Amino acid sequence: MSDLPSGWVEATLSAVTTINPVADKKSIALEAWVNFVPMPAVGAETGRIDVSEQRRFAKVKTGYTPFLENDVLFAKITPCMENGKMAVVPKLPHLFGFGSTEFHVLRCPEGVLPEFVYLHVSSLKFRYDAEHNMTGAVGQKRVPEPYLAQTAFPLPPTNEQRRIMGKVESLFTELDKGEESLRAARARAGLYRQSLLKYAFEGHLTADWRAANPDKLETPEILLARIQVERDTRYKQALDDWQIDLEKWRDAGEQGKKPAKPKRQNDFVTLSHEVVVELPQVPEKWGYSKLANLGDLGRGKSKHRPRNDPRLLGGPYPLIQTGDVKSAGRIIREYTQSYTEFGLSQSKLWPKGTLCITIAANIAETAFLGFDSCFPDSVVGFSSFEEMISPFYIELFIKGVRQRIEAYAPATAQKNINLTTLEELVIPLCRVSWLCCAQGSPAV
Repeated sequence: MSDLPSGWVEATLSAVTTINPVADKKSIALEAWVNFVPMPAVGAETGRIDVSEQRRFAKVKTGYTPFLENDVLFAKITPCMENGKMAVVPKLPHLFGFGSTEFHVLRCPEGVLPEFVYLHVSSLKFRYDAEHNMTGAVGQKRVPEPYLAQTAFPLPPTNEQRRIMGKVESLFTELDKGEESLRAARARAGLYRQSLLKYAFEGHLTADWRAANPDKLETPEILLARIQVERDTRYKQALDDWQIDLEKWRDAGEQGKKPAKPKRQNDFVTLSHEVVVELPQVPEKWGYSKLANLGDLGRGKSKHRPRNDPRLLGGPYPLIQTGDVKSAGRIIREYTQSYTEFGLSQSKLWPKGTLCITIAANIAETAFLGFDSCFPDSVVGFSSFEEMISPFYIELFIKGVRQRIEAYAPATAQKNINLTTLEELVIPLCRVSWLCCAQGSPAV
């Protein structure tokens, strides 16, 4: 710590704070209320702390870490320390506080601002150095008190600490304003995107094209009839392929996994006039159909439990999760998990180009597979009859009605919709949905 500014002092953390001070527990009545702070009550890299929980002192007298108002709490265990779970204790409703045993407590004397100490120990450099000086077993590594005590601490005069904190608070305020402006801009962009999609699926964006190309339009009845023929043809082909695979399996002495019979497709459902008239009006020669009519729709598979069984993971077959769909943009091009042959045997490999739709945690997020991949039953796969319905048209429609789909999810901690919700989703249908989307669809 050479070349410190004038008036600053080279010190150690133990010289400027009392680390893990002992509490006078004899002065606290057993029935007295105290504040309680579990580890989740301290935010990561925010300095925020929730001190609203309270317990009787008798319940926390032993096995917990005591602290007072203005103490600095420092998470000592991995990964909480690396994640920046540190905070200055604010004004407490009760005199005493107790918290997780995985906190170190730093108490500042007069002249040392706890906010300044927090700023130092929560810095990325301090946490990086502390991480490389942890002790203990993997998964239970902690920053030892002796290490913390001897760490270097550059101490400026008290007024200088105040000036530094004032500047930091000013910069944080500007950052908060910038983040708020960014959130507002994103919200406006989201509203504009939703309005644009609504406008598109009401037929307004293609009105000029339809007027100039009346010969390329067909009635929804004709289009639905062709789709029904395609569905029946696909199912018959799947049955034929299954019979061939079944014979090969039997000829091979029934070795390996028995070929699965194709799932019988749902009946083709035509919406009644009474249902259609209740839906938003669409242009002439447009119609409506349920999503289940327009392609193959099915949930992913991950039958084996536990799902983190080492035998499942680490092989050549990509495995994507709901988070991969949410973060992908439009095309999933990366994955972090993969299945072995054993993993594949209890799952299903979906082809490149499949539209993935999440039905758990992140509701109705969509993205296309950029490679053949497996996924669990929290993701639904959809392949449209591309000669008649563009998968990108379906993707954009789901984006446009995502909030409406999410409304089907129960109000629980883990929000979910099911496959039936998507099967029953009513889609505005037009022949131009293929022509228009195909011209601007991304390469998968």
